[in-house]
Amino acid sequence: MVAKYRGKYELTGLKGPIPEEMLHNLDISYEICHEMEGHNHCEQCGRCCYQDFIIVLDSDLERMAEKLEMPLRTFITTYLYRDKGKWFIKKTNPCAFLQEDKRCAIHDARPEVCRDFPYTVSKFMSRVYLALQDNGCSLDLEYMDKEWPCTQRIIAEAPEMLRRIRPDVKN
Repeated sequence: MVAKYRGKYELTGLKGPIPEEMLHNLDISYEICHEMEGHNHCEQCGRCCYQDFIIVLDSDLERMAEKLEMPLRTFITTYLYRDKGKWFIKKTNPCAFLQEDKRCAIHDARPEVCRDFPYTVSKFMSRVYLALQDNGCSLDLEYMDKEWPCTQRIIAEAPEMLRRIRPDVKN
């Protein structure tokens, strides 16, 4: 059994309960990411809709189908495929739901991964966690696209937020 943080983040390679120190640093990482998400609203530029894989959780299915006014089975066969026990949107890069005006056709019913992007998705959160876990480690955000409005804010604000919590973390 793979350990899960907050019921949704799979911690591959970790079997059993999450160690207390790890849980503490994960909580701090999550709070930093969640705080950034709370005061940085989506500008709906559509850039994040160009991904190779977009995961859809079981808990997303009915909400998305209802938004499109489709029976669940029709929605699944039209828009999704399943691989290794997970649902994925068939048409990506751009996403099937990105409209010409760069707005999401199902924005208020979009998958959880889209709701969380880019603030509490695994890669950013894992970088914050690594900077917390490893004293003296820097917050490496070089992978982020510097052209996106949301990632520009992350690059500008995250190091200071982290430094307030852990002054020993380098930038």
